[in-house]
Formats: sequence, structure tokens, C-alpha cells
Amino acid sequence: MKKVIITGNAHPYLKTQLESKGYEVYDQPAVTYEQLLEIIGQMEGLILTTRINVDRALLDRAVQLKWIGRLGSGLELIDLPYAESKGVRCVSSPEGNRNAVAEHTLGMLLSLMNRITVASIEVGKGLWKRDENRGDELWGKKVGLIGFGNTGSSFARLLAPFDVEVLAYDKYKSGFSKGHVREVSLADIHREADVVSFHVPLTSETRHMADEVFFDSLHKAVWFLNSSRGKVVCTDDLVSALDKGQVRGAALDVLENEKLSSYGEAERLRLDNLLSRPNVLITPHIAGYSHEAFYKMARVTLEKLGLS
Repeated sequence: MKKVIITGNAHPYLKTQLESKGYEVYDQPAVTYEQLLEIIGQMEGLILTTRINVDRALLDRAVQLKWIGRLGSGLELIDLPYAESKGVRCVSSPEGNRNAVAEHTLGMLLSLMNRITVASIEVGKGLWKRDENRGDELWGKKVGLIGFGNTGSSFARLLAPFDVEVLAYDKYKSGFSKGHVREVSLADIHREADVVSFHVPLTSETRHMADEVFFDSLHKAVWFLNSSRGKVVCTDDLVSALDKGQVRGAALDVLENEKLSSYGEAERLRLDNLLSRPNVLITPHIAGYSHEAFYKMARVTLEKLGLS
């Protein structure tokens, strides 16, 4: 019987559908890389989330592997050229969670600008601070999007009712100006944006794209959002930008290192620094993890693999 292994949390629909297609499904969301290395040779299919790196060593052991399905966006965990050289088909499912990411990003932005989280915490402490928690309206602002793929374009769509102008930059796309969306250069975002939001994959080009040079190039103090990949932002440089007033507030759904238990003293102090600030929000990589997206990512992955 054909075998497939699921290496992360997945909607039950995925396993049920794979079994209906004749697969023996190994549902092992906690499997380690080392454990997977021992059994991957038996597998025809591999389902990934964000935990396992599919490198050359793993692919060399995967002698029967025909396909890899990624639940969510981004294929940076896979050595794509090597996988493709071995005839392994690789698909991701950003269409499944793009709306969830967009809604979460909008929610974080509105909470940040209107001081909703900090004000709620203060009320819980018996403090009723109205003037100190006066918010800023999103209405009429210029929102700079870096990356205009699935999540960037979905976020832009949600922004339409706020009468904002979306300034969208994408190195690999063009011709998408329409309505409230204006295609611009990165320099235009530096010059004009009131809000900057990242929606890019993690590549050698985007790693630490938001660094000291980026923040120094901003002409305005911006609201800064990242719901893409943590390593897109140099966290030390973001802290400096907050200190300098180049960033009015930051909302992060991702971090450079999301394994908090592995933090050394320097990393812990840096995270504590961010969390102590009333103008910073951090959530645990849940933007694309809504109940609806949980199902849709499974469905889209199966559709792309021809297994729906």
C-alpha cells in the first residue's frame, strides 16, 4: 500500500481524504527530523507544516517519494532544486490561509493604532486612562505593502473600506494597480507610507530586508507589521528603530527565533524589551491558523496534488 506521513497538525479531512485515495497514513505531528530520516524511504507522500527541514540528506533517503505537500505558504524549508531534480513534486497552499493572515494583520493594526490591548490591560488593573490611550485612525492613511502575492493582495482588499491608499511593491509582479492600490517602488514606500506591512517569502533576498538601512530610509514614523517570516526582520534593528522613533508601533506575528525555550540571555532580554512596550504586539505565529484556514489549507493542498 502507498504510504504518506503527516509531520504537523492537520485538519482531519486531510487524513480521511488520503485514506480514501488508497494511502496508508502515518499521522505523526510530533515526529522529529531524525525519526523521519529513518522511515522516509517508505513514503510516497510527505505533508509538512513549519517544523521539518527537507534537506539533501532527507531527500537522498526518500527513494519512493513522489510529492511533498506544504500546509500553508512558503517552501523555504525544502531544498526545492534538489527535490525537483529527483522528480519530487512540491506544492504549497497559500490560497488556504491568505484571508486568515489578512484579517489577523488588520486586527493587529487596528489594535495597535487604537491602543486596544494596552488599554484593556490597564482597565483590568483598575486604571481608566482616556487621554493617554487616544488612538489614531487608519482612515485616509497610506499603507505600504511589501509583497503583493496571496496575503498582500488579500490584505489590500480588506483595507478598501478604510479609504486608504495602498502602496504596493513586489519585485516579481507588475501591472496590478487598480482602485485604491498603486504599484510603487520600494523608495516610494520609504517616502510616503504611514504603515508598512511585510508579505514576502523568506529567501536570500528577503532575509533581514527590514534592517537598519531600511528603517533609516523611512521618511515618516510608521506603524510596522510583519506576518510573513520572522527572519525578514532584524529584530535588533527594529528595537533600535522603535527607540529612535522611526517606528511608532510594531505588530509581529512571527519572530526570528520562535522556539522560546531555546533562548539565551540576550534573546530573552530582547524579547522582554519588546513585550514591555505599550506600542508592540506579538502573537505566536497564528495569523494563518484560523479554524477555517486549518481546513482550507488541507483542501487546497489535496486539490493541487490531484487528490481531492
